[in-house]
Order: sequence, then C-alpha cells, then structure tokens
Amino acid sequence: MPLTIGILKETVDSEKRVAISPETVKKYKALGAMLLIEKNAGLSASISDQDYKEAGATLSTSTDIVKKSDILLCVQSPDDKIIASLKKNALLIGGLSPHNNQATLKTYAKAGITACAMELMPRISRAQSMDILSSQSNLSGYKAVLDATEHYARAFPMMMTAAGTIAPARVFVMGAGVAGLQAIATAKRLGAIVSATDVRPAAKEQVESLGGSFVAVEDDEFKQAETAGGYAKQMSVAYQKKQAKLVADTIAKQDIVITTALIPGRDAPTLVTETMVKSMKAGSVIVDLAVEQGGNCTLSENGKIVTKHGVSIIGHKNVPSRIAADSSLLFSKNLFNFVSLLIDKDTQTLKIDWEDEILQGVTLTKEGKIIHPLFQEKKKPLAKKIIPKTKAKPKEKIKTPTKKKA
Repeated sequence: MPLTIGILKETVDSEKRVAISPETVKKYKALGAMLLIEKNAGLSASISDQDYKEAGATLSTSTDIVKKSDILLCVQSPDDKIIASLKKNALLIGGLSPHNNQATLKTYAKAGITACAMELMPRISRAQSMDILSSQSNLSGYKAVLDATEHYARAFPMMMTAAGTIAPARVFVMGAGVAGLQAIATAKRLGAIVSATDVRPAAKEQVESLGGSFVAVEDDEFKQAETAGGYAKQMSVAYQKKQAKLVADTIAKQDIVITTALIPGRDAPTLVTETMVKSMKAGSVIVDLAVEQGGNCTLSENGKIVTKHGVSIIGHKNVPSRIAADSSLLFSKNLFNFVSLLIDKDTQTLKIDWEDEILQGVTLTKEGKIIHPLFQEKKKPLAKKIIPKTKAKPKEKIKTPTKKKA
C-alpha cells in the first residue's frame, strides 16, 4: 500500500481554510503518496472537488479517510472522536494550538499517534518555508487594513478635487512583526500616512524601508534593548513611562490603529487602554489582531465589532480564514515542505529523522507519551523522609568525692 495522506473538511465554525491545494496534491503524488480528501473540503477556500480530482486526489468519506490515513493533515485539530479513531502511530500534522489546547495533548498520547504542531516550528532559516505563523500573519496584516477601510467612513489617500482637498488617513501600527510590516505596506499602498512602533530597535529600519515613520523614545537604553538573539530586553520603569506617554500622544492623532502584539502561550499584552480610545476622534477605527488571546485593546471583544466612545473596535476571529483561498494556498505549501522531510524519495515511504531539530521542535506526542519539553508534566520532587529526633539521654553527672576535713 502506498503512503496514504488524508484531509478532512474543517469543522470549526470560523474555519474556512483547507490543509491542501490542488498544487500540493500533485507534489505529494510525485512523492508516491495516495491522497484521500473528504468531499467539499475545499469549497470555502474556493477549491472544488473537481479541482482535487483533476490534480490526482481521491474523494472519500471521513470514516474511510480516518481509517486509512498514515498522515492526516489539518488546519485545526480534529475532534477527540476522530483522534481516537486514527491508526496507531499515524501522524497528525497541522495547526494544533498546543498552548490553548493542552488537554488535547493527552488525547493524542492516549491514541498513540504522533502529533506535530506547526506553530512550534523553530525560527531557523531551513524551516522558513514551513512556518505557518509567518505565512498566515502576513495575510492577517493585509486583511486588517482592508477591514479598517470597511469601517472607516473616509478615504485613505489624499485627494485634490475641484470641491476641495481630502486629507489622507493616519494609520498607526503597533508591533512590527510579520503582520505589522504587511499592514504598514498595505496602508502605505492605499495612500495613508503610516507610523509604527515596536520594542525592538531593529524594527526601525524595517518600518522606514516600507515608508512608515518609527515611533519610539530613542535614548541610550532603547539602543541597547535587544539581545544577541534578536529578542527584546525588559525596559526600565522610567523608560516604559516615557514610551507610554509618546504612544498615547501618537494614538490621539490617528484615524486607524492596528495592533498585532502576540506572545505564544500567554495573554496578549495591553497596548491600548480605554483612556487612549477616548482620546481618539469620533469615527476612528481600531483593529485588534490579538483579540483571540485577550486582545491588545482593553475594549475589544472576541469575534465582535463594537463601538466604544465613538471608535469602531474590530475583533474578528481567525483573520487568515477571512481570506481563505490564499491562506489555504500558503498553509498547504508550509505543510508540504514539512512532510517532504519525512518521506524517503527513493523508497517513497516514511523515513523520519528524530534527531532533526525541526522534528524535535514541533513533535508533541510519540508512542503514547507527551514528549515536547514545553508540555511535559513536571515531576514533583520526592518528599524527604523526616526522621524524628530522639531525645538524647542527659549525661550523668560524675560526682567527684570531696575530701573530708581532718
């Protein structure tokens, strides 16, 4: 039997993406794999069943796919019933959100499957083509600007007309990571005046290269605010106060604020307070890309668009899914680039190098155990036996004989 790769239709309500594209079907076929895809799996991502069939995939039922798959690809983790029905030692590969679904890791282990969470991909050059966080964040940054245009009641570019001049929109992006940089580039293309802030000094050059202005208190402390590994250092309280004032003053002048700050496994940091929202002009817009992890804005609501103090605050769930066709295309390429590491090109069978740092970085469970160091239960230290102290017998006083008086 050839290596069988299965793809089910995603069942989460907000999920429109699919884990495979017709293009990657052809690539898997070239590696000797058989592709089983559930009917209508790609419809929400503008991929028809016929597209998959023409690429060489076989349409099947979910029951058949689960029973036969050596590898099951997913955008989000399937439900517990499907996990329990997978073949022992089958590979589950996709966006498993291990920080938010730690209870599911025990389900993977109990089922005896090897679960690989693509969000944990090591940040090394060899793994860049497998990084789902980067590919999906890129599209999130783009879509965030389009969502802002939908709720902003004015034009983005400056327009000079016979009736008068329209001033350009002012856009402030908080966080110059992948999503933030794409938001800067998109807003700039639309003609806005763009500024951005980030805690990393290296971000200044990136922001300015895209035509944005960088907002930060650039004192000596800021210049030393990055470690050799490219991470931000903890800043002093005095610096934080100066930076907070500068950001608050900047937000008060903006028409649109886009927040992008996320920390894996932790609540999103607060960047925009209610006081800052109140300082913004009526009709302004905030797009909170961190809303699913608690939000960067204290007034944003997960999955909702709300108006507070005259400001529209957008908190869409699963933003990459809102541009499902392209996000599925990139996601499926990320998965293919990873899976191709696991297949021997000559024998067309699985050949996994468990010493590879990429495999070690993403593998959650293997052979019935949770093996990833971030999620292993810490063993409690053995309690020391307390040996009761016995009371020492009082030493007998030795009486020295007294000399009798003559």
